[in-house]
Amino acid sequence: MGDRYYIERRFVMWIAAALVTTISFGTNNTIFKWSTGEGLSKVHLQFIFYFVAFILTFGYGMTQRRLNMNLLTFLLGSLIGILNAIGNIQMSKAFERGPASLTSPLIGMNVILPILTAGIIFHEHIALLQWLGIMIMIGSAMIIQFKPANQGNTNYLPWMVSVIISFFSFGILGILMKTSSYMHIGSLNVLIAMYGGGSIYLAICCLLDHEKWRRPEANVGSIVGFISVLGYGSYFYALKTGMASIVFPIVSLNCLIVVLAGCWFFKEKLKLYQIIGVFSALLGIIFTKI
Repeated sequence: MGDRYYIERRFVMWIAAALVTTISFGTNNTIFKWSTGEGLSKVHLQFIFYFVAFILTFGYGMTQRRLNMNLLTFLLGSLIGILNAIGNIQMSKAFERGPASLTSPLIGMNVILPILTAGIIFHEHIALLQWLGIMIMIGSAMIIQFKPANQGNTNYLPWMVSVIISFFSFGILGILMKTSSYMHIGSLNVLIAMYGGGSIYLAICCLLDHEKWRRPEANVGSIVGFISVLGYGSYFYALKTGMASIVFPIVSLNCLIVVLAGCWFFKEKLKLYQIIGVFSALLGIIFTKI
């Protein structure tokens, strides 16, 4: 009885951590959406939030004396941070160059890569109902993000290049995060390396772009940094203690937060298919818990 209670409690904990990650990522993506309308540089925002997050994680590691950085941890964490930054930047460019109706679902399908890796390489056992839940969540994420194509010219080659780069950046990022958990590398040290390496990469991007800095970018970027630390800290916990093949689809539902926030803050109206997507996403989560 005690063992069963412990297992169920642990299951609830990593599912809850995955949901915290979903809310955190959805909140940050909503802030990015708002900042685009305000004319703020996404590269500058990312640099600020990476740098603030680096200071937070490094400071916490110093005070708790939990720093255990080595070359492998630094390289792995830095690569995760750089891939995340590249994925976000290329996704923004893809939205500018091509139809949103195809961009969001295509990039969102990156979740398939870490799910397959979890099953093939890390040998996670997934029940039939859980597979059904995973497929429902992936489909829901695609439906929620879908928008009817607008009429206009699409620069297909640059658009497709941005979509492919973003797709593989996010997909490989997920695989590397699961790999770090599988290798029992401390999540705090990976986060420090992730934010530190990402800050260096984004600092170079800022120098090359020559965009004008604006004061609100520092304020907004700092808020995003705090939320990012909470989101990625929960993400690593969920991957370390739970099933990656279920965690990844749950996290991919962060688009649901963006859609709901759009209705609340930006007065956008939900389409019928998006409402269906919201309820099917909840159904998918239920199936993964059976």
